[in-house]
Amino acid sequence: MKAIEITVPGGPEVLQVCEREQPQLKPGELLIKVGAAGVNRPDCLQRAGHYPVPAGASDLPGLEVAGTIVDGDLAGSPFYVGQRVCALVQGGGYAEFCAAPLANCLPVPKGLSDSEAACLPETFFTVWSNVFDRARLASGETLLVQGGTSGIGVTAIQLCRALGHRVFATAGSDVKVRACEALGAERGINYRSEDFGAVVKELTNGRGVDVILDMVAGSYVPREINCLADDGRLAIIALLGGSKAEVDVGQILRRRLTVTGSTLRPRSVAFKAAIAEQLYGRVWPLIESGLVKPTIFKTFALENASEAHRLMESSEHIGKLVLAVN
Repeated sequence: MKAIEITVPGGPEVLQVCEREQPQLKPGELLIKVGAAGVNRPDCLQRAGHYPVPAGASDLPGLEVAGTIVDGDLAGSPFYVGQRVCALVQGGGYAEFCAAPLANCLPVPKGLSDSEAACLPETFFTVWSNVFDRARLASGETLLVQGGTSGIGVTAIQLCRALGHRVFATAGSDVKVRACEALGAERGINYRSEDFGAVVKELTNGRGVDVILDMVAGSYVPREINCLADDGRLAIIALLGGSKAEVDVGQILRRRLTVTGSTLRPRSVAFKAAIAEQLYGRVWPLIESGLVKPTIFKTFALENASEAHRLMESSEHIGKLVLAVN
């Protein structure tokens, strides 16, 4: 099969087309003929040598795919050969064929193309796991999304708004701020020209938000703690602003705050399967009804994966980047 490999750690140019054997399936896995693969920032980190591949996973980049089942351990499952599915994988998505745990696959929502479906697994699994499972966003509570026009951001805004929450989001330009608001954010905040903490406090009458989904960390953390409501929860999922922060721990104690974080890729198949079940029951109907929509900024041919990575690292996109494999 044709695939994209990381020849050596480095910039986007190290992504090269190669020929590989099709994956050998393990028990509980499906073989998917890939129609499209999502591009995510962890792919760029892996390419640069900063995100180790979990033991036993493919060294090829790519954490989410959509396509057609061609083989696999299907006995007793609801899936069948020829069915269109999307899947969360630990690697190997940038290829014509990809092995995926059956338990981490979901049917392609009705009406979606492979490119649209390939936008779903990494971002929806991540948002559900962190916003609803870890940070326990509850009915009537408010959310602040840092990086509202990222793949994670556009997912979090739409999903939480569709579920009835007030959502605020930060972005780096007025154009991106307007995009956040068009997606459902009550207020987009330009972090280059506005103090997001002050805006959040004003919008919530001084109370603060209940949950913050943070991809920045670093110097943002103390500012985020200041704009959390009492009993608020900060969920950190990336370190774009650095891994160190100085915080007022006394404030965490006095106001019963929770600071948590997680990475999804190394978690077990069973852990991700529980998220998949929640997504299928609660989120897939929202997608099929059109209340939540995949937001694709640009689609590239598989052979042009390096161009997709350059765009990803420029942060000029709004929404998802996709590789068309067929």
